[in-house]
Amino acid sequence: MAVADLLVILTSVVLNRIITVYFPGSFLSITPVCALKSSLVYAAKDSSVWLTVTFTIDRYVAICCQKLKTKCCTKEVAAGVVVAVFVLSCLRNIPWYFAMEPLYFNNNVPWSCNIKSNFYTETPWIAFSYLTHALTPIVPLILIVLLNTLTVRSIVVANQVRRALCVKKYGKDDPEVENRRKSIILLLTVSGSFILLWMTFTVHYIYFRILSPHSYTGYNDPLFILQEAGYLLLLLSCCTNTCIYAVIQNKFREEIKEALKYPFRILLKMFKGEPLA
Repeated sequence: MAVADLLVILTSVVLNRIITVYFPGSFLSITPVCALKSSLVYAAKDSSVWLTVTFTIDRYVAICCQKLKTKCCTKEVAAGVVVAVFVLSCLRNIPWYFAMEPLYFNNNVPWSCNIKSNFYTETPWIAFSYLTHALTPIVPLILIVLLNTLTVRSIVVANQVRRALCVKKYGKDDPEVENRRKSIILLLTVSGSFILLWMTFTVHYIYFRILSPHSYTGYNDPLFILQEAGYLLLLLSCCTNTCIYAVIQNKFREEIKEALKYPFRILLKMFKGEPLA
């Protein structure tokens, strides 16, 4: 997940946004390279989203399906799933390379990228567009919300049974119940952030498809602002889940605390004249 999120930053933010805006004459603006870059942007985004889905499925199986847990929740299965997600994400977004055409020619060299006009009118491209947006984010959204709801319900039922059985042993401060409560907070946070950060992009896509406005009047066009806000939030969404999963881990928080304390320890040793080693 961390690698996929890093690829989203490199392709969508660095290559597609920063370099395109501040270095418009670079070789990355040549149409074949630009088209390849567009395919990589969509592939990185899809891999980030679907790795979040597979992680959600893994947590659901580990908590709610004890019989499948020993077979599915293994390092070998996880490695195979991760490789499959990356490969399928790349293969599924190859058509984006052929959906681009040059914006203009300079000395017979095609420059920049523009989506072909028939992308919005020909049936195969329309079907591809619907499939793309169905697989990201509509299907992942449904799966994440559904599986996290089932997982939370399973945890709540298990907590009620455990409280009834262990109230005499632990009283109200049952450590296992506390761990399960944190799991519920984690799952709800992941679902909520995914819904909120993808909502703007989804609303823009539905509006765009219903009214079919293929062009904008300018940078101040409300529809253009809505589009860019949607892109901003979905790029943020591709990074938030990794941060959420990391911060919730006790060992990760301990390491962060140690890293923050380390410079002060060095300064204190220097002030006292103690050896730094």
